[in-house]
Amino acid sequence: MLVARLKHLVTWLAGDPRQPVLTPVEQTPVRLDRAERRQLDGIRRFGTVGSLLMACGGLGAGASPVINPLPGVPMLGLFPRIPTVAIASAFTGMAMLVLAWLWLGRFTWPGRPRLLSRAQMDRTLVMWTVPLVLVPPMFSQDVYSYLAQSWAVDKGLDPYTSGAAAGLGPDDVLAQNVPTIWRDTPSPYGPLFLTLGRLVTSISGTNVVIGVLLERVLMLIGLGLIVWALPRLARRFGVPPISAIWLGAANPLVIFHLVVGVHNEALGIGLMLAGFVIALHRLPAVEPGDPVPPLGRHELLGLLAGAVVITLGAGIKIPALVALGFLGVMIARRWGGTFRQLVWAGAALVGIAGLVTAGITVASGLGWGWTGTLNGGTIVLSWLSPVTLVGLAASGAGIALQLGNHTNAIVGTIRFLGWLVFAGGSALVLWRSFKGRYSAMYGMGLVLVLFVVFGPVVQPWYVLWPIIPLATAVTNPRFRLWATVICALVAIVTPPTGSTFDGRVFVLPQSAVAAIVLTAILLLLVRGRLPAREPRGKDAEVRPVTAEPVG
Repeated sequence: MLVARLKHLVTWLAGDPRQPVLTPVEQTPVRLDRAERRQLDGIRRFGTVGSLLMACGGLGAGASPVINPLPGVPMLGLFPRIPTVAIASAFTGMAMLVLAWLWLGRFTWPGRPRLLSRAQMDRTLVMWTVPLVLVPPMFSQDVYSYLAQSWAVDKGLDPYTSGAAAGLGPDDVLAQNVPTIWRDTPSPYGPLFLTLGRLVTSISGTNVVIGVLLERVLMLIGLGLIVWALPRLARRFGVPPISAIWLGAANPLVIFHLVVGVHNEALGIGLMLAGFVIALHRLPAVEPGDPVPPLGRHELLGLLAGAVVITLGAGIKIPALVALGFLGVMIARRWGGTFRQLVWAGAALVGIAGLVTAGITVASGLGWGWTGTLNGGTIVLSWLSPVTLVGLAASGAGIALQLGNHTNAIVGTIRFLGWLVFAGGSALVLWRSFKGRYSAMYGMGLVLVLFVVFGPVVQPWYVLWPIIPLATAVTNPRFRLWATVICALVAIVTPPTGSTFDGRVFVLPQSAVAAIVLTAILLLLVRGRLPAREPRGKDAEVRPVTAEPVG
């Protein structure tokens, strides 16, 4: 019942998704009319005010460092001393941004006769993002782990044999900021990311503020790659580019967790998508049932260059390697489409990925220790992970029945079964893409869905791994509605503090209630100035979508 009501709410805010949609070839969207442009101005301002409230709230509610420089700063130092007000401000800003994003979705939904222009979308994204560039990290403390591990590398230590506290010492300023659970854990990040981090700490040293801002610059570069790649891939796979940017870049999860939260998913996803764009640049799109043209020399070089860039993305975050499997499918289909050619294409890409990875590892001087620490995040029993949740439920049932506490064994077994399902499902999706039933981008998105659902650990920002690629490949209204619901729900329920706020958990519910009241008042103030329901009749009549190209 709750989910049904939430879907109804999102449908009311973002428009009716059940109208048929068009491919970009069939659809000729026109500019927004005067009334819609006025509504767009209201949406922009509403979201920008939300960003400003988040920025102010983040000064007192964010995941501040242990030695917080803000209390001694005039005016800005006020926010850390009023945590309830700060968190309420951040929650209100989050709600306003999510609502503004949903309203903006009315002007970007595939099949709508009048769509937002690219310039209007870019200005909106800039207005919502710029106020949050200089705020402290929020929602997570992972950036402090990035800095401490990079500082250890800069000092010549091996981050893959000991944690930050053991390597740098418990009195080190950067080590003190690492969350307790990760202080004695070797780095789970590859040598490419730590090499980039070494460049950051060579400039910032132990200055946490400068270090966080430089790490955020890296993530903004990743966001730039995502924004650059989304419309190019969307045109390729039959989605209106503006619709892909709305779901894949203007998404509150992107702003909250990749920009404000400073997560390296921004670079990993950005390089993965950029690699796909490079690989597909010279390849003609192929409709289902059409003959597949063979590869020429320039097309093959483009595919190889794309494979290199995707491998660089995997050097940041390992899930980016999924994209190589679907590049292999595309190569094999153009070699003739036999199973033998699929094996040869896969072997070639594995060889390229191996050479690039070996080159990065040798050039970094960090050795191969990273291969044994990639699963470091699995020590967290994340209730957001369905397989881990099942394991915890089974363990809790065993404890209730007085069968003993076997949590680690049960969760480990369920996670192993989850990996088996992921492997089998990925093989099936890869095979269907090879047979032309799925487009390459759609297949890649499905495999990343399996990775999130059956993986051992899920964090709120992990949802972006499948959502962003699928935003460029799917116009199905049901998918886009569910994706919108999931993104809005995950964005709004994640606290901005990155922790339980020093154990004072009562602060969070008080702040949430205050934010709900304030948001309701703001909605009353803007009532009548923002979009109403989509028009019915002639303006809503569009032709049904045709089959998507398989790439």
